[in-house]
Amino acid sequence: MLKGIPAILSPELLKVLSEMGHTDELTIGDGNFPGHTYGKKVIRLDGHGVPEVLDAILQVFPLDTYVDKPVTLMSVVKGDTVKTPIWDTYKEIVAKYDERGSNCFEEIDKWDFYERTRDKSTVVIMTSETALYANIILKKGVVV
Repeated sequence: MLKGIPAILSPELLKVLSEMGHTDELTIGDGNFPGHTYGKKVIRLDGHGVPEVLDAILQVFPLDTYVDKPVTLMSVVKGDTVKTPIWDTYKEIVAKYDERGSNCFEEIDKWDFYERTRDKSTVVIMTSETALYANIILKKGVVV
């Protein structure tokens, strides 16, 4: 065990986060996300929701300050009536760690999100999150 490290961050996940460099990306997937289909590496955090995982990661993982939008959400598919109140929770969490707050966020099409995860994410962290459209991509910044 280590002091000051959120307990939810397993040794396996800490190793991956530590090995990631500037501009590397990670995806945190909800319970429906096809992580094993699109992830090069998958770490499971079953029993946890995306907000608690996001909060723990941002305690040790800086967001990229060299891009305008280091946080990416999966847009709601046109015609889908799903509401996304969890996004407000994400914005509150990000604001605790990055002064840009909600300005860090962009939305991309569902299929572009999957493709970006496949092509750019170092790891997909799978959660048991039940909220729909709760997937999120983070771009790593520079540790100073």
